[in-house]
Order: sequence, then C-alpha cells, then structure tokens
Amino acid sequence: MLAAFRVHTALGPGLLESVYEAALAHELRKDGLLVATQVPLPVTYDGVRLELGFRLDLLVEHKMVIEIKSVETLLDVHHKQLLSYLKLSGFKLGQLINFNVPSLRDHIIRKVNGL
Repeated sequence: MLAAFRVHTALGPGLLESVYEAALAHELRKDGLLVATQVPLPVTYDGVRLELGFRLDLLVEHKMVIEIKSVETLLDVHHKQLLSYLKLSGFKLGQLINFNVPSLRDHIIRKVNGL
C-alpha cells in the first residue's frame, strides 16, 4: 500500500494512531478512493444490537478495513482484533498497519476473513 509508505516516509514513527489515521485517509482520498473513518461497528448478541463503541479505523471503498497501530510490537491481540472486526462487519479483507517502526516493509499485514 503505497499510501501508507508515503505517510510513514513523511511523518516517521512515534506519533499517535489518530495522526496516522488522518494522514492515511487523506492519502487514500488523494488516490481517488472512498474512505470512511471511525466507522461505528455494533455487535449483535442474542438478537440484541449492542452499541459498545467499537469503531473501524478506516473503511476503504466499502470493502477493506484498515486497523492502524502505533505500538512497539504488534501482539497477537492486535491480529485477533482485526479478524474480529472483519467477522462482525462482514467484510472479508483487512490490513493491520503498525506505523511505530523504522520501516513499514514488514509491518503491513493483510488479513482475510472466511477463507
């Protein structure tokens, strides 16, 4: 994802996730993509819709969920979080991006739900 590399090159590591989210959304929109930020994600349990405050960081073209992190190390829980968001939302494709690294090369992780 070239847009993420452009953001990381310009801003570097060490900032808040919200900064990377705003910058990445801007870059993706410059590329002509439809991007929604902080998309509410309700949970349905036992037929009841629970409004718990879950939010997708970015939803691109109504297809792909992007979960942004700015952490020292991605943990298993970060991967599970994205997979849970994909399952709850019904979207199949997601990317987990950790911007708090010297190089993004190995820190953009593609996740696919249901395959």
